[in-house]
Amino acid sequence: MSAPARETMRRGWCPGTLRPMLTGDGLLVRLHPPRNVLTPDQLAYIAQLASRHSNGQIEVSGRGNLQLRGIREEAHPALVDDLLAAGLVDEAEGDGPNRLVLTSPLAGRAADELLDAAALAQAVERAGRGVAGLPAKLSIVVDGGGTLALDGFAADLRLRAVAIGEVAFGLPGDLWFGPIAPDEVPQLAARLLDDFATTSRQGSGQIHRMRDLAPDTLTSLAISSRLEPMPTPATRPKPTPAGLFAERDNRIAVLAGLPFGRTDAEDLRRLGDLAREAGVDEIRVSPWRGFAFCGLPADAAVSLREVLRNEGLIVEADDPRLVVSACTGAPACTRGNAPALADAAALAEAMAPLLTGGKNLHVSGCAKSCAHPGSADLTLVGRDGRYDVIIDGGTSDTAIAHLSLTELVRRLEPGQDIRARLEAAGHQKQVFRV
Repeated sequence: MSAPARETMRRGWCPGTLRPMLTGDGLLVRLHPPRNVLTPDQLAYIAQLASRHSNGQIEVSGRGNLQLRGIREEAHPALVDDLLAAGLVDEAEGDGPNRLVLTSPLAGRAADELLDAAALAQAVERAGRGVAGLPAKLSIVVDGGGTLALDGFAADLRLRAVAIGEVAFGLPGDLWFGPIAPDEVPQLAARLLDDFATTSRQGSGQIHRMRDLAPDTLTSLAISSRLEPMPTPATRPKPTPAGLFAERDNRIAVLAGLPFGRTDAEDLRRLGDLAREAGVDEIRVSPWRGFAFCGLPADAAVSLREVLRNEGLIVEADDPRLVVSACTGAPACTRGNAPALADAAALAEAMAPLLTGGKNLHVSGCAKSCAHPGSADLTLVGRDGRYDVIIDGGTSDTAIAHLSLTELVRRLEPGQDIRARLEAAGHQKQVFRV
């Protein structure tokens, strides 16, 4: 067994750039550019490398990473050398956990942020990397408090600006502590993470995330880190992560989603070219499975949005594809028990009225839930070429049926039972996870 294949057998391990994962179509390389910043030329260069070293298939993950699929095993060292030479890899990745911190694609740029979330995220990332023994999948959300809210993303620790100069610490179970001045946050976060790492080591391998701990234990960890309980921050409206967004200095960003988070090398290269021609000063990878094209005057932003629409990207907040999550599934993923990505388009079409009405759909090739770690109004889990059907839950919840794609599409028609159950559930309930 090759070294990358051996890595996939370790519980809790996550692929990266230096340590790829073996899948059904070759190696998967996960890339997060330093500071989540790319120039148009760098985006086009990544597309060139994907063409040279892989099958050219590219994804944007729900954690804001680029994933290059189908890398030939013998080509991986050359790919890494090319990425390192271009400054596109965080070299610290090989020495500790994968990237800890998730931010909005407009962190540090959004006009409505209460603080510079990009600067805070970098400080928290540095502090967190100094903590030994953190589980590989531990995640931190740093939220600047603006309209691009990250409340719907799962996290072990949530750092949310709740006022100018005030950051709240959120832990699983809707436990909140603070508020804390921004310059104190990295040190206190590192102290909390260090206490958690100690608790994790004492748990005989059973504690992988903060959510594995009881609320009383989490509260004790927070208080021992000099954090005081506080009321739950106000609920914010669900974000609309596609369209035009105001930046500081009277600039505009265009946020665009990739359909089901997928593209190929040629289309990615073209996006880099179009961004350069539009005058984009930087590109951010978005955890809503797309890109933010930043730093444009208003008229140029409007023009680029129309160009991206014509290229097939999602640029409207009410596009139903924004609320469909699908993993690659079989045969590209060796764990896939159903062709999730191939089936997602048919399912999205069948559910279109429900999706535009506020429901969401998760199509998963297996129970790992790579594409969407939380709950969904309709979750479909591949098993033996068919799907376990779960209403208002996640991949580990109880299924109400086990159906083929054809049966599913039929039972999503008006008047059929699954359609009726989804309609009866009322308005979409946004799932907030800390």
